Amino acid sequence: MKKSVEEDVFIPLYPKSSVEDKSSLCSKFQERRFWSAVKLLSNILLWDGIVPEDTVRDLGLSKLLNRYLLLSLLNTPPGPDSIEKCNKVVACLPERWFRDLKSGSTLPELLNFCQHLLQ
Repeated sequence: MKKSVEEDVFIPLYPKSSVEDKSSLCSKFQERRFWSAVKLLSNILLWDGIVPEDTVRDLGLSKLLNRYLLLSLLNTPPGPDSIEKCNKVVACLPERWFRDLKSGSTLPELLNFCQHLLQ
């Protein structure tokens, strides 16, 4: 899993003018890479309960979500596409991680993602 996150994930960041046109090659390539990384996130988080939680959270949240996916999300214009992407990321998160949290709080690794959602 660690090797996949470190060596296989690549989400290019193009100028907004290059990706605003959803039919452009840059936009299509960036989208494919984003969804590939979301699939990897989902697969990594499925190991929760089998692999130690701190390992899963480090690889899935600290490395994959915060390093790659969040950058792409921040460069996605607000709208239905952005909402769909955020929903897919949230759907990957194991519910049990949130059971003992107080209302209005979150996991430390999710602070930046939560701030993005609030904006």
